[in-house]
Amino acid sequence: MAVNAKKIAVYALVVFALYVIITDPAKAADYVQIGFEGISDAAKAIGDFMTWVANGGKG
Repeated sequence: MAVNAKKIAVYALVVFALYVIITDPAKAADYVQIGFEGISDAAKAIGDFMTWVANGGKG
């Protein structure tokens, strides 16, 4: 039962993404850019944290 719900959710997400790309490619590109900026910011934060840990937790 849960597997079917997961498949339906994935299909709905794919259909929605295709709809957004087809109807407004510029907005879809903005969404992708926002997503990559978020991933980049998260990776930088993790790197800063690991550097802080490697320095013994000293600011």
